[in-house]
Amino acid sequence: MSELIQISALNQFLYCNRRAALIHVDGVFKHNEHTVAGELLHKQVDLPGYEHRAGWKLLRALPVFSQNLGLSGKADIVEVLYENKKIIATRPVEYKKGKVSKWMNDRVQLCAQALCLEEMFGIEVKEGMIFHAKSNKRTVVNFDAALRENTKNAVIQLHSLLESNQIPKAELKPQCEGCSLHEICLPEISSKAEKKMLNDLYKV
Repeated sequence: MSELIQISALNQFLYCNRRAALIHVDGVFKHNEHTVAGELLHKQVDLPGYEHRAGWKLLRALPVFSQNLGLSGKADIVEVLYENKKIIATRPVEYKKGKVSKWMNDRVQLCAQALCLEEMFGIEVKEGMIFHAKSNKRTVVNFDAALRENTKNAVIQLHSLLESNQIPKAELKPQCEGCSLHEICLPEISSKAEKKMLNDLYKV
């Protein structure tokens, strides 16, 4: 893979491939209440550093990358557990403002961080956590074979999309409602226009 892409772009891609292309190909972005709230939440963990808690060493804003997958990014928190000065467990923790996502994007983003950590440090990362600020609870994510395969496939598809420099057509989806690019993308208009064109084309 020619160049490293941001792990955050993987999240955008799985949420909506058109959104990912608008942001990372056309450079279009617009904030809404959801993106602003997310940025404010991440300010808590965006300052690099570390602390110790319940026997774990917590590394904040740790840069991660994978040459094999062509990925780079930053893990909100990486928790490391030592025994006799040897690492015996590592898990990434991703901060999200809302509740558990209906889609796979958050889990795949976290798994991508784990794959980066495994390549960087030569260790197995079995699980991670997603901290949901709305409920103040953590969700455990097991990095099983299926999730790893889904993550690698998504990475390949994202690379292909960005290298094509093409913007997928608009398609009205349930996740459009909370998307900050809704007014730019206009999926309702695009969907209606396409339907009208097809009706006119096949009108008897």
